[in-house]
Amino acid sequence: MEINGIAHFFVTVSDFEKARPFYTGLLDFLGLHPMIDTDGYLYYVGGRTAVGVTRCDDAFKEERFQQFRVGLHHVCFRARERADVDAVYEYLLSVDATIVHPPEEGPWMPGYYSVLFEDPDGIRLEVNHVPGKGFFTEPAQG
Repeated sequence: MEINGIAHFFVTVSDFEKARPFYTGLLDFLGLHPMIDTDGYLYYVGGRTAVGVTRCDDAFKEERFQQFRVGLHHVCFRARERADVDAVYEYLLSVDATIVHPPEEGPWMPGYYSVLFEDPDGIRLEVNHVPGKGFFTEPAQG
């Protein structure tokens, strides 16, 4: 078997009213399409994946994302072109998003280029580009 990507992921946010414009703007900019947009729930589809955003339970409204807690570390969207990473960065600047690092090359593989930023809860999001086929390894033998 070989998995065919990620079907969807969800983020749970503490302040949906604050997160909603951030995510609708970002996901629209990335070319995803809104499928569901109701009070406390967004669902966008595009690029062979979907992104859901949902309101947290009232008991957790005062909490913020902690990157090294058990659970999600960050989410990375794969761009088709290196210039797309730069375009996302310019978009993020225009909406005054929190930038962790501007577009830069990383050591993970040749040509790895990414921008890292945060949503209103501090959930880390990344957009990267890796030229060619990207990272691919043969399955382990044995």
